[in-house]
Amino acid sequence: MAESSDSVSIDMDTISLSGKDYLIKTSHGSVSVTVFGDQDKPALVTYPDLALNYVSCFEGLLMCPEAFSLLLHNFCIYHISPPGHELLQLGAAIMRPDDPVLSVDDLADQIAEILDFFGLSKVMCMGVTAGAYILTLFAIKYSCRVLGLILVSPLCQGPCWTEWLYNKVMSNLLYFYGMCGLVKELLLMRYFSKDVRGNVQVPESDVVQACRRFLGERQSPNVLRFLETINGRPDISEGLKRLQCRSLIFIGENSPFHHESLHMTSKLDRRYTALVEVQHCGSVVTEEQPDAMLIPLEYFLMGYGFYRPSQYNLSPRSPLSPTCISPELFSPESMGLKLKPIKTRIPLEI
Repeated sequence: MAESSDSVSIDMDTISLSGKDYLIKTSHGSVSVTVFGDQDKPALVTYPDLALNYVSCFEGLLMCPEAFSLLLHNFCIYHISPPGHELLQLGAAIMRPDDPVLSVDDLADQIAEILDFFGLSKVMCMGVTAGAYILTLFAIKYSCRVLGLILVSPLCQGPCWTEWLYNKVMSNLLYFYGMCGLVKELLLMRYFSKDVRGNVQVPESDVVQACRRFLGERQSPNVLRFLETINGRPDISEGLKRLQCRSLIFIGENSPFHHESLHMTSKLDRRYTALVEVQHCGSVVTEEQPDAMLIPLEYFLMGYGFYRPSQYNLSPRSPLSPTCISPELFSPESMGLKLKPIKTRIPLEI
């Protein structure tokens, strides 16, 4: 493969790569949070999809040098793990059968308590599918604490009959057989498109293989609890009308939640919502096609005054390069016009 000139040089000494782990007690149980960056900077809160954590859900995006420099320069990142989904080395305790199943409202309230613990007033939020639902519910309940929403293949309705049955089958498998091979396959179908899952002729991609290994480290009772919580979620479509923050939505064209995400986009205020549809991609765009997120992220964050640091060698395709953007585009008013629904098609590489 020919070398691309679209590259970014990062001085790794200027940005901390070591996260600090916290186990925070809330009124709904303990929650693991991993913090990256300078805590004096604005906060970016992440929440992963079912059975994932920040490594298996957001590492692909953060390992892109351009996204890394953009996000870590402007934010301190707070990775919230669903209860019992923290990294294996942090010792996620197995939930007992008599432990109560938390509701989605409980999980949203946990986020508010986490922000209180760190003394955070307002945060930017980034979530994937189930995590996107939890963060959206948090934004509805605590609108004054959310600067903006970055949602990947999000949900807003209750589960349709097909999804409900699919989740029930997975719940039974988790209960009787744990994180068996079939459960892993069902989860991988939830996350990724056929293009990367492979077939008899084509091996599955590295990202799928890595995710399969991560799933093997999950405690099946903990995954079961989160699955039961998400399968019992209510419809929050009406609450979307009350959201005043800007929203950037990424939808994988081949995501099983594609229709659900389009429905959510239709319920949000179009003046403050941007839609990016990524071709040949499943639900977890952050891992399957993270490069597709870069330019929309840059334009979105530009409306808040965030920028790519000039000391880095910028990619020629970066819209935040000082040589290719006029000063007036940094105004929120301009961004309000930019954030009309858009569709980005990413061609499939041969």
